Amino acid sequence: MVPKTFSCKLGENQMIKIESKTDKQRPGWLAASEAEPNGSTHFHWRVMGSPLAWRPPTDVYATDEIIIVRIEIAGMRDGEFVISFENQILSVRGIRLDQPEKRAYHQMEIRFGEFRTDVELHWPIDAENIDAEYRDGFLRLVLPKATPHSVEIQE
Repeated sequence: MVPKTFSCKLGENQMIKIESKTDKQRPGWLAASEAEPNGSTHFHWRVMGSPLAWRPPTDVYATDEIIIVRIEIAGMRDGEFVISFENQILSVRGIRLDQPEKRAYHQMEIRFGEFRTDVELHWPIDAENIDAEYRDGFLRLVLPKATPHSVEIQE
């Protein structure tokens, strides 16, 4: 979600943190620079920090009690994922490495390098009990929905 308003002085290569919900504007850093000869400033925006990050296929589905996030990301190990949950956004990132061999590609479709997927959740989540399992090329996260509870007022 892009902030409604923000103000700052933009200079050459000034960095601004924004958040976005679309694939074209994933959360990231933006850069603005270049002054025109007439003195006006012309801005060039591009995603910074992770310019080559790709997004693996991600499914999200829900039952009455849990949310399941399933990410297709073969060739990884359990400890190679960075998973965070903050402000109702589940983020999964990491780096899938390719074997450094000299080769001539005839077809290249498999993505390697830095990846990231962000999922905005519209349910209250019990963040203390999120479970993750990586098996057969799929990362499966189980996020229990928070249960409503009453609060007693003490005198």
